[in-house]
Amino acid sequence: MLDGNLDSRAERLNGRYRHHAAIDVLRRAVSDPELGRVALVSSFGAESVVLLHMVSVVAPGLPVLFIDTQMLFPETLDYQREVSARLGLTDVRVIRASEAEVARHDPDGTLHRFDTDACCDFRKTVPLERALSGFDAWITGRKRFQGGQRTELEFFEPEPPLRLRVNPLAHWRASDVQDYMIENNLPRHPLVAKGYPSIGCAPCTSPVKPGEDPRSGRWRGSDKTECGIHFIGGRMVRGKVTA
Repeated sequence: MLDGNLDSRAERLNGRYRHHAAIDVLRRAVSDPELGRVALVSSFGAESVVLLHMVSVVAPGLPVLFIDTQMLFPETLDYQREVSARLGLTDVRVIRASEAEVARHDPDGTLHRFDTDACCDFRKTVPLERALSGFDAWITGRKRFQGGQRTELEFFEPEPPLRLRVNPLAHWRASDVQDYMIENNLPRHPLVAKGYPSIGCAPCTSPVKPGEDPRSGRWRGSDKTECGIHFIGGRMVRGKVTA
């Protein structure tokens, strides 16, 4: 049975794997009894293929949760299918808000224009929480160099009240990501070449000019920097799971 104290488990795991490389952290995370049932959550965005490739090497049958907000770029949906097939990932689960939830919260598809947090909540955080209810830990592709609330990331972090998060790429530099893609001949998201270094939903993502922060194209013109699925502690928390 898993130790219920998330902080102590995260501390032990960080101590155990502190000097391990990213792929070793991932390899051990999918089988370490202190983590329990593990899934990878992937946006199939600009840099997602790195972790997806690592999973295909060490555990191709690992559940991969892909959140289809139903407002994604068509290129992202095509890329998700292409990468999943090319890497031989055998358990990719597409999760989304139900038709009833969309009808209740955003029947005309305009919620993002006046309440981005509410839109992200019912399209991303609630479906993800529902999908993660069967897991004890989930793997993310967050990295310290992305800045903001990510600058002090560790490999393992508690997500109260029930789960741990695993960040195998936490200590990577931007150049490490690019080098890995080149060395493994991995397909790029087609929008990256069009000036989208960080890719979310189509209405809330814009191209980034040279010299701008890579995430400046997300919710441009607002102080919003995260969709909410990565907030813990006193920040935005997961919405209530509804049917």
